[in-house]
Amino acid sequence: MDAPTLDMRTEPDGTVVIRPLGGIEAADAVRLQQLLVHTVRKVRPSRLVLDFTAVSRLDPINAGTVSAACGLGDDHQVAVFVHNASSGIAEQLSAAGVPSHRLRRTTAAA
Repeated sequence: MDAPTLDMRTEPDGTVVIRPLGGIEAADAVRLQQLLVHTVRKVRPSRLVLDFTAVSRLDPINAGTVSAACGLGDDHQVAVFVHNASSGIAEQLSAAGVPSHRLRRTTAAA
């Protein structure tokens, strides 16, 4: 299976937005983990947003990675948020330990 695309951009206010496209499977864990750790520890934006609008699947390993990124962000004064996760993926992330205040719905449901 092809690895998902991970688009990354920096907003004018310095917020880094990472937007995965497609399914995020166990084979993608290292790539996602490296990107998140590098962004939090080296780039150190005040906010990191994972825009899950186009994520169709998320395996448990990557759900744990996102949860760990929230904790790492706290340690480095980087606020990590997940925007627009589907209800199923939001439940997965919550079960993995992502605090509910980190899960945000920023667009109207279609």
